[in-house]
Amino acid sequence: MILGEDFYRRDAIEVAQELIGCRLVRETAGGKISGIIVETEAYKGRIDDAAHSYKGKTERVKVLFGEKGRAYVYLIYGMYCCLNVSAGPEGEPECVLIRALEPEAGIKLMEQNRRTDKRKNLCSGPGKLCMAMGITREQNGADMTVPGKLYIETGRGADVHASKRIGIDYAEKCRDKLWRFTEMDSIYVSKP
Repeated sequence: MILGEDFYRRDAIEVAQELIGCRLVRETAGGKISGIIVETEAYKGRIDDAAHSYKGKTERVKVLFGEKGRAYVYLIYGMYCCLNVSAGPEGEPECVLIRALEPEAGIKLMEQNRRTDKRKNLCSGPGKLCMAMGITREQNGADMTVPGKLYIETGRGADVHASKRIGIDYAEKCRDKLWRFTEMDSIYVSKP
């Protein structure tokens, strides 16, 4: 079952925790690709100095100010895409970064996209998973709450561990918040 908009209209921290164990699905011309979400990070918008939307609405982050359950895809280091899904109460520009997946379906296509056959490393980071799943900035703003090319389904239960987010040393107020969530004992999470 595809997660609906109501799922995302809650605090990003709750959403980030509950996405662990869910299935990210990408429909492509080459076939269906999916993976189980094993790592996320919550970004709390206006109160979170690590969030892109912390300083307000810009062209880059406008999707976060709209409907919930929309893809927010941006480029880091000028070459890697990262996938987030908009979340939070109405009017709050929160989101959840999908950091890592356990590959599930379409693995051969993922291997071609990533040019590696090391399953453990196919989706063990936000840039890697976007590359493996063929997610680009073209998906920015996509409605992930309906059947289409990119959506999230309910999945398996998971034991969840909380820790500090990765790569946000610039944040002064929120860098030590335990807003990174991982599936306990998963070998597919990214390395901090």
